[in-house]
Amino acid sequence: MTALNAFETHEVLNQPPALEGHNLFTSDRALSDAASREGAAWAEADLAAYGAKLGAPETIEAGRLAHKFPPQLQLFDRFGHRRDEVEFHPAWHQIMGLIIGQGLHSAPWADPKPGAHVARAAAYIMHAQIEPGSQCPTTMTYGSVPALRRDAEIAKTWLPKIYDRRYDKRSAPVEQKTSVLLGMGMTEKQGGSDVRANTTRAEPDGQGGFIITGHKWFFSAPQCDAHLVLAQAPGGLSCFFVPRFKPDGTRNEIRIQRLKDKVGNKSNASSEVEFHGAWGKLLGEEGRGVPTIIEMGTYTRLDCALGSAGLLRGAVAQALHHASHRRAFQRHLIDHIGHGAAGGIWPFIGGWCAGGRCVAHVCYEINSCRRLSVKRQRPISLQVLAAARLSPRWSGRRKASGPRAPGGSRSTVGGLPACPTAGHGRLAAACPVQAWWP
Repeated sequence: MTALNAFETHEVLNQPPALEGHNLFTSDRALSDAASREGAAWAEADLAAYGAKLGAPETIEAGRLAHKFPPQLQLFDRFGHRRDEVEFHPAWHQIMGLIIGQGLHSAPWADPKPGAHVARAAAYIMHAQIEPGSQCPTTMTYGSVPALRRDAEIAKTWLPKIYDRRYDKRSAPVEQKTSVLLGMGMTEKQGGSDVRANTTRAEPDGQGGFIITGHKWFFSAPQCDAHLVLAQAPGGLSCFFVPRFKPDGTRNEIRIQRLKDKVGNKSNASSEVEFHGAWGKLLGEEGRGVPTIIEMGTYTRLDCALGSAGLLRGAVAQALHHASHRRAFQRHLIDHIGHGAAGGIWPFIGGWCAGGRCVAHVCYEINSCRRLSVKRQRPISLQVLAAARLSPRWSGRRKASGPRAPGGSRSTVGGLPACPTAGHGRLAAACPVQAWWP
């Protein structure tokens, strides 16, 4: 034992080192094999580089800080002018620069080569292990592209900005930005998932646009540059493209009411908003809002599966790391397989970690996600069919099993997950939401 100074009562022993400085891709055999097998072998070097960035101590610390210091709503400036801005900790912007720089918001659309969606899926699974909150605006931007392509004018202006990998945190008109992010607003207080019960209305302005009045109970990532919004038009429930700034450069009439104090990650912002005569442009056919926005939902469902698999993989990695360093009853925890030294809990811990149950579960999740990602590379009619048949089923299974998934690993690492600052604690907290919304 080392010498203790006057303020120390003990030496800290038998604690594992922090899990950092590792490569999330090269250390994940199931993920790297799946990426290569399904047509993304060309991306292995890039995925390995991203895996190293994610495992770097500074990235892990940025993820911790982004969660510790949640976004703050700034409704007014100091002179009393309306702002409706969300302020984030610098660590959030650091993480967003990383995920956008990797192209997880648009790469398969910007460069649609074979295996592009698979390569993105592999990177998405890795990113979920470090900071899942940043995946919400990333996912919605990724999912918005097929819907935006329905309108040639919107696509011409916005898609080049979506494809750009230079993260731009500024709140400004699209013409002034290097890149943009997209969000979504569907549900209302009285209807929830029953979006046909929506009361938000949209009236033609006589100049090709619509004036939208109403509210959204969940308005995901209000910091995004535009949102797809459902509203009741004269021809029925329709989908509208609603930017933060109107075509004349003035701020759109979207009023943030509050940020949600939700379970799960704390780094991202979810909000409630009201539309006080906000301007929007019809996207798709009038009265066909659900089919239009569901095309975006198809890809968000895919990311629910990918993100949940990433959280599970991260929990397993934390458990294996802990069990490989922590000792009890003269052995490392991972070596207690088949031994009943502590009344039966050690056989469970050792068996779960080393006996293959956790690894088998992760491999199953990764390969199931890989199959969904491969389907996304087929023509759009088959994509929609695959989503209709597979994604809801997967989403339902994730809602049921996602929050329970880290249970075995929590048993391995003991009280550590109770601390939200611990990596494992943040992963466990994110599971309930990640299973149904990225």
